[in-house]
Amino acid sequence: MSFLSATGMTGGYGGSDILHDCTITVEKGEIAVVVGPNGAGKSTAMKAVFGMLNLREGSVVLDGKDITNLAPQERVPEGMGFVPQNRNVFVSMTVEENLDMGAFIRKDDKIEETKQQIFDLFPILGEKRNQPAGELSGGQRQQVAVGRALMTQPKLLMLDEPTAGVSPIVMDELFDKIVEVARTGVAILMVEQNARQALEIADHGFVLVQGRNRFTDTGEALLANEEVRRSFLGG
Repeated sequence: MSFLSATGMTGGYGGSDILHDCTITVEKGEIAVVVGPNGAGKSTAMKAVFGMLNLREGSVVLDGKDITNLAPQERVPEGMGFVPQNRNVFVSMTVEENLDMGAFIRKDDKIEETKQQIFDLFPILGEKRNQPAGELSGGQRQQVAVGRALMTQPKLLMLDEPTAGVSPIVMDELFDKIVEVARTGVAILMVEQNARQALEIADHGFVLVQGRNRFTDTGEALLANEEVRRSFLGG
């Protein structure tokens, strides 16, 4: 079984299913990317993995433990960190206060050490540690959001559209940082609209269409797949 095994996920909102027997897996230290057209159920699948969507069928197992019935706040102590696409920083708080909020569940004495690791990963955050997050650029806010999630020391880091609204240069920088995080042994699950660039750094990719797995393969194989390129990557 994979480090994360979210298998056979079926569910949605109200009486309408958005996911249909959807399966997503990630290994430790690997990057898995979920791509697909608008309305494919990508963010819904992410929410289902994090417990923000009740599944009618299927299961979510993390590091050998069945967490299907746990609420999102119960999944964080189990090792999940989630960065939503929108409203993912406290704009009136400083960068450092945002990071401190990410450590709220921790009882150990290594919080400052973790914070320094995040400043090493994102040097600009160290420079702006006393600045309100609301004054930062979009790309810098995303770094704050990722940094705050990393303060929980997650085993699995989930990112919903981390490069939405940022420039191509900032996108490349963020992807480089995501690769660095994965190299520390953290599993990364990412929904991403910039599908081609995301698959270039992905160990595995999942192409969803109407809430179903359409293609599942390595990032390299999906990039080389003519149908995937034509239908989902713009040729």
